[in-house]
Amino acid sequence: MTATPQTPFSPKEIAKEGIKPEEYQEIVKRLGRHPNKAELGMFGVMWSEHCCYKNSRPLLKQFPTTGKRVLVGPGENAGVVDLGNGLQLAFKIESHNHPSAVEPFQGAATGVGGILRDIFTMGARPIAVLNSLRFGNLEDAKTQRLFSGVVAGIAHYGNCVGVPTVGGEVYFDSAYSGNPLVNVMALGLMETPEIVKSGASGIGNPVLYVGSTTGRDGMGGASFASAELTDESLDNRPAVQVGDPFIEKSLIEACLEAFKTGAVVAAQDMGAAGITCSTSEMAANGGVGVEFDLDKIPNRETGMVPYEYLLSESQERMLFVAQTGREQELIDIFVRWGLNAVVAGKVIEEPIVRILYQGEIAAEIPATALAENTPIYNRELLAEPPEYARKAWEWTSDDLPACSDKGIEIKGKLQTWNDILLTLLDTPTIASKNWVYRQYDHQVQNNTVILPGGADAAIVRLRPVREEKETGGQGDGEMVSHPRAEVPSVEGSGATRRGGQGDREKLSNPKSKIQNPKSGVAATVDCNSRYVYLDPYEGAKAVVAEAARNLSCVGAEPLAVTDNLNFGSPEKPIGYWQLSEACRGLAEGCQELSTPVTGGNVSLYNETFDTNGNPQPIYPTPVVGMVGLIPDLTKTCSQAWATEGDIIYLLGLPIKSPTQLGGSEYLATIHNTVAGKPPRIDFDLERRVQQACRQGISQGWVHSAHDCAEGGITVALAECCIQSKLGAEIHLELPANNPQRWDEVLFGEGGARIIVSVPLAQQENWESYLQEHLNQNWQKIGKVGNSQTDLRVFTLDNKTLINVTIDNVSNYYHQAIPNRLAVHEGLSS
Repeated sequence: MTATPQTPFSPKEIAKEGIKPEEYQEIVKRLGRHPNKAELGMFGVMWSEHCCYKNSRPLLKQFPTTGKRVLVGPGENAGVVDLGNGLQLAFKIESHNHPSAVEPFQGAATGVGGILRDIFTMGARPIAVLNSLRFGNLEDAKTQRLFSGVVAGIAHYGNCVGVPTVGGEVYFDSAYSGNPLVNVMALGLMETPEIVKSGASGIGNPVLYVGSTTGRDGMGGASFASAELTDESLDNRPAVQVGDPFIEKSLIEACLEAFKTGAVVAAQDMGAAGITCSTSEMAANGGVGVEFDLDKIPNRETGMVPYEYLLSESQERMLFVAQTGREQELIDIFVRWGLNAVVAGKVIEEPIVRILYQGEIAAEIPATALAENTPIYNRELLAEPPEYARKAWEWTSDDLPACSDKGIEIKGKLQTWNDILLTLLDTPTIASKNWVYRQYDHQVQNNTVILPGGADAAIVRLRPVREEKETGGQGDGEMVSHPRAEVPSVEGSGATRRGGQGDREKLSNPKSKIQNPKSGVAATVDCNSRYVYLDPYEGAKAVVAEAARNLSCVGAEPLAVTDNLNFGSPEKPIGYWQLSEACRGLAEGCQELSTPVTGGNVSLYNETFDTNGNPQPIYPTPVVGMVGLIPDLTKTCSQAWATEGDIIYLLGLPIKSPTQLGGSEYLATIHNTVAGKPPRIDFDLERRVQQACRQGISQGWVHSAHDCAEGGITVALAECCIQSKLGAEIHLELPANNPQRWDEVLFGEGGARIIVSVPLAQQENWESYLQEHLNQNWQKIGKVGNSQTDLRVFTLDNKTLINVTIDNVSNYYHQAIPNRLAVHEGLSS
């Protein structure tokens, strides 16, 4: 047996590619030789956590991934669910955290571009984008730069490409100071007869490179995203991609047109790891090989070598496998859209990725070694929760100062409950995100039903699509555009609009693929990472429950989930414990609420090394993106009160039942304490409360609905008043001297709670339904006022707990973010 020659790379060179010493030995074993520079780079990106999930894959297996509506689950570019009536929805969430920390504008912009490609690669037209963002303390100048840059990047790409940004969430916490999170979710409506898959097939079929040119931008982005952020990596701008949304728009149209010809066998986006990932995944998924010639690739820079071609993450590029003999037909489509399209390779029988350059073999690796048979680390789980969690769980509300119906004394000064409410509404995490979403074009495509911030979830109208004329053949390609579905909109209004028979007649369109043009899809992204930090298992269950609750608050039936797991280093015992326990909680939550996981993204090593070399991990942040179906858009609602005199109800745990201050926004903001146990989820109660809310909306009983989340019932009530500019009078069934703490009553969180308002005429029907289905888990708590009344909350014996004007709470709520940004803008001017 011949000994393997000495490695041509130093340990430093190997480590620079993100490869561990034992992994390098495995590479040598698989190849039977040392890799060359290009091959080492290919293994580096494909064996990174970002691409192969080597630390998380064993944990992901516990997720439920099948269901009656799931058409495509994990493993493809995006999940696809059946909406009925021939409609299919593709959706996915992805992260662009590290690039956004280095170059916030381009990092966020290309995050949008990447997730859109995942959607239209399946044959779906992108119809909406949501985002989940996390930053450090907004008082900090660096945080403001990152925040402003990320929002501008999302706005630039989404607005230019013509896909509306319809919703999302933004959190601010010092845990994200050095490592912001930028997670982007996209939805798309299938336009092609068949779902386009990524597995190559057909020996001898040509492989086409289409889209933009290849340059040196984004070099090694996948490896960069799979390591902690250091002072050096924060200067690593070449690892950040640069996008062009106008090319992406052309690419969307060209790809969808190409797919409809039937000449495309398979398609793959060139995202992380670029050509390396697309060639190896297409080959591995199809059980074949791909031979690819780099000399055929359109480039934008001179002197590029194989290593650079293979690791470049230049944006707006795709790889197709075409039917033999039809490649020119596809090339002509892309040329017509002003894009590059060349035959750069072919499908081969031997299951390898063979890269050619200047007439020679530049790299040759088994496809599965790159894309399937990658390293997996089954790490040991801590035998008991780590010390930080055990210590946090020792906290109880007894550790807080005593309080009364008048308020609570903090640092020698009495804070009234009015003061506490206004402080919470002024907290950037709770406050209005109008500064953010006013920069987004959320109405392009004219399908956005409720404006961002107006409801607990985004709602997008499912519009009829273009179809071929019955008399037109495939040759002439003549198209007819069906009339638009003019569904009464609830944009900017708290009122629910009800359509009559006349609406149905106007909306009917026998030629449309959409048999019910009044249907819509709802979507949300959610995660209370403070809960997950304190108890990853319980906190992750709460994430799923809140996402489903938000969909239910707009009348949507929750269907399926895409998740983005943002965590610190799994190589550290605490980091792996957080990841493992959170995955266990997500799996249970999705199983309990019948929302299977169709795919997602894992982003680990979200840690920043400070100047002393100490790692600072983020809070564990498993973001859940959930989609739901709305059968009738005339039967949905927002969170705003609709009509003066409507009766206000609390669904879920009644006021007398204690809720949690552990992990609450009140505890963190008012007492500067992150401790306690987060609320535990009662899934039976969640299912019944959410079903009651959806039923009330579908029957026309419920005029508004809003879940109680950060800040508890009082903040939720204030938000309903702010959105509608109507006051409310609330009576709590507790005397002023009750033994419960008033801060727990007013600002405690949990309990599957939803606040709804119901017109007086529907009171009997509504209460009859509640008595039958919710037993004691509901109560009437007040009445909607008018534009001149305040938000007033009373005890059972008519003592005033809260009395604030709507103008005052609105000012605190709407000005929190602009005021903080204005301070630094003023200092820098």
